[in-house]
Amino acid sequence: MSGISLIATLIISVVSALGIGTFVGLFINRVIRTRQLEDASQKASQILNGAEEEKKVAVLEAKEEALRLRSTSENEIRERRREIHQVELRLDKREGTLETRREALERQGDTIKNKEYELEQIENRLKDLESKQLTELEAVSRLTLQEARDTIVKKAEIDMEHEVARRYKDIEQQYSDEAESKARKLIALAIQRLASDVVQEGTVKQISIPNDEMKGRLIGREGRNIRAIEQATGVDLIIDDTPQAVNISCFDPIRREVARVTLENLIADGRIHPTRVEEMAEKGRLEVEETIKQAGQQAIFDAGVRGMHPDLIKLLGRLKFRTSYGGNVLQHSVEASLLAGMIASELGADVQVSKAGALLHDIGKALTHEIEGSHAEIGAEMAAKYQIPDPVRQAIEEHHDDDKGSVEAFIVVAADAISSARPGARRDTVEQYIKRMTALEEVGNGFPGVKNCYAVQAGREIRIMVQPEDVDDVTAPQMARNIAKRIEDTLAFPGQIKVTVIRETRAVEYAR
Repeated sequence: MSGISLIATLIISVVSALGIGTFVGLFINRVIRTRQLEDASQKASQILNGAEEEKKVAVLEAKEEALRLRSTSENEIRERRREIHQVELRLDKREGTLETRREALERQGDTIKNKEYELEQIENRLKDLESKQLTELEAVSRLTLQEARDTIVKKAEIDMEHEVARRYKDIEQQYSDEAESKARKLIALAIQRLASDVVQEGTVKQISIPNDEMKGRLIGREGRNIRAIEQATGVDLIIDDTPQAVNISCFDPIRREVARVTLENLIADGRIHPTRVEEMAEKGRLEVEETIKQAGQQAIFDAGVRGMHPDLIKLLGRLKFRTSYGGNVLQHSVEASLLAGMIASELGADVQVSKAGALLHDIGKALTHEIEGSHAEIGAEMAAKYQIPDPVRQAIEEHHDDDKGSVEAFIVVAADAISSARPGARRDTVEQYIKRMTALEEVGNGFPGVKNCYAVQAGREIRIMVQPEDVDDVTAPQMARNIAKRIEDTLAFPGQIKVTVIRETRAVEYAR
């Protein structure tokens, strides 16, 4: 029983202690909060007091800064006013100087006017004296001034005509005895010194192939490869029963050469399909352009002509693939240049002008189908464009005219005639054929929307590639009829000519 009482007593004691502790904790917490509030109030008061002090200091500093800025501005204004005053003084001084100068100039002008008036009076007196002298001379000679002048001039003309006629007759007699024999000697000597091969080109070039299987690959499935080659190069491929050979037919030698290079590259590569054909055709054009450049450089080296513009050298190289009456124009030009140089050296004329004029006399043929005018006029324009000296340009322009303005122009004409007169140098049939093919292509290119125009099959067919965005499928047949009608109205031709308008649309995209 006593044990239970003890436990109860302990429990009561613990509960009492907990109650007392709770009360004491609450009291202490209240005291602490009260003190914290008092401390916070004191800190707030201190902060407010500090802020008030800082405000006062800031206001004082702002007032001092405003005073300082005001003082600085006033000083600057005073300085600016002083500078403006000095400038005004200088301007006033300068204005006074200018006024003084103006008055001096006015005085000089008055002096000059007075002197001019005096000179005018003197001139009038001199004119009066001269008139009196002329009157006295006319009275003495019984001739007017004009009659005396006409008499003297007429007598001088009669004397000069007699003297000129006598000297002209003597010179004519002297040179007529020597001119013919000397001219024959010079021309014979020039021809003997020049050795040149006679080269004639046709319109068909033959390409060797390794085997007949290659023919089938060139034709392709349903002829797609051969069509791609003909369309890309503008030639006509003739694949017949001739073993291991393909013929390229085209009147334009540059296109024929591009086709030859393209075929050789395709055969060597072995991959023949339309896309590869276009790549090889573009590569062939670049190779031919390089060949043209090298041909022009070799021509000026062989002729010994210096100082030509690079673009003019390229135009000269194009003549390697041009023909005139069946002869190679570049070879003819180099040959004429060598002849002109030899003739000029014998005659004592300007050798370089003669050689350059003869080398470039047919340069217009490289662009005759692109620019209107004769090849002599076009050549002169090209010479002027590339700053060729005037004597050379004149020789180029006059090499087909009856009136020659210089000795060098006569020499160029003579060299051109000598080079063209050699046996086998000309063949009129090929020249007429090429002119007819060129005329056909010009008719096709004259229509809007035409991209390329090629005359093939010896002029029996003309193929026109059009821009697909300019010519649709509906208007393509009408264009073919219009071109055929234009050919019938403007050209003379045997048989019939097939007009083919080709329209092709391509969509190209790249995977990245």
